[in-house]
Amino acid sequence: MKTVILTNEEGETLEKCEIIEAHTNGGKLHKAFSAMVFNEERTKMLIQKRADAKMLWPGYWSNTCCSHPEEEHEIEEEAAIRLQEECGFTCPLITVHTFIYKADDPGGRGTEHEYDTVLVGAADENIELKPDPEEIAEMKWVNIEELQQNMKEDPSLYTPWFHKIMEIL
Repeated sequence: MKTVILTNEEGETLEKCEIIEAHTNGGKLHKAFSAMVFNEERTKMLIQKRADAKMLWPGYWSNTCCSHPEEEHEIEEEAAIRLQEECGFTCPLITVHTFIYKADDPGGRGTEHEYDTVLVGAADENIELKPDPEEIAEMKWVNIEELQQNMKEDPSLYTPWFHKIMEIL
């Protein structure tokens, strides 16, 4: 049974909770992280289209990688490990911000209520990508200005946390 870490609004650990329980019945505030990987020139970002098998926001475009920490290592290390598992590569990541958001899945499948730690890193655009098909349907490098414009023109294609992260960055 996969669990997440419940937290208060200050990010302090409370207890563990089964992942489905944390994402249903209005959602429970829990820890998450979102990694954003840029090209070395910081002109492009690697984004992913979430797999159709995902419980929440399947088929939506989002940041490079996101997941829930287990607090076995520092958040930067956990995010780098998850980046390898989900995308097939890794790079150094640094924490740049945290925020809280709550959003209901438009398909009525559940709710995200997360204390999200945002991390950024850089990688060569030619790095070999090996996306986990259970997590990711597609990955691509996009020009940041074009991404921002497309997110304004067609916001329903993107996850709500990705919109928040882009506002922050």
